[in-house]
Amino acid sequence: MPLTLTVSDEVRDLVPGFTHLAIEAHGLVNGPSDEASSALLDDAARRLAERLAGQAPDKDPHIAAWRAAYSAFGAKPSRTRNSAEALARRALADGGLPRINRLVDAYNAISVAHLVPVGGEDLDRIQGEMSLVRATGDEPFVTVAGGEETVEHPEPGEIVWRDEAGVTCRRWNWRQGPRTRIDDDTVNAVFLLESLVPMEREELLAAGAELAESLEKLSPGARITVRDPETSA
Repeated sequence: MPLTLTVSDEVRDLVPGFTHLAIEAHGLVNGPSDEASSALLDDAARRLAERLAGQAPDKDPHIAAWRAAYSAFGAKPSRTRNSAEALARRALADGGLPRINRLVDAYNAISVAHLVPVGGEDLDRIQGEMSLVRATGDEPFVTVAGGEETVEHPEPGEIVWRDEAGVTCRRWNWRQGPRTRIDDDTVNAVFLLESLVPMEREELLAAGAELAESLEKLSPGARITVRDPETSA
């Protein structure tokens, strides 16, 4: 059965115009970053530089919309940046984009090239359905601090992704928890692309198609399905 993803009415009311695209993939082959995944990141950084033409990432209209969305639920967008802005800033810095593993490199490249937040979750570690909600503040978020596993809790009203076991990503797409993240052993995963007005639907779909193509090249034979909530695909 495909993973069920829901967006609460509270989130839709607070941030009208939010939409997402899910890519579900089975039979992936992951591993350490290699020449192919590194090339995706290098090309994405080049495309980003051309797109911004010397401007800072927060001057892009889509990133500006994400900053406004973060402010709407009480986050400080200059301190807790959405994932697309955070990656874009790293891509433009001297150190460049980090190399994590083949699958993470692939979706980070799409995020940077299209300036759209993209996340990846290991399907085998997700418990039940995933929901985008405004937190009560009681939900557990298992993370690591100082080398030790610890449990944090989101702030009341914070927008989070969660499954039946707790929060999987805090402040929408700011900080993913280690419980469900993609690692070298991941074989089944779901990738979430998230957009706000003014990004056109066609651009989000194009980003999704590009990610699906990258996954097929990195993992020949993987079963990849693009699920568009607007068409119930």
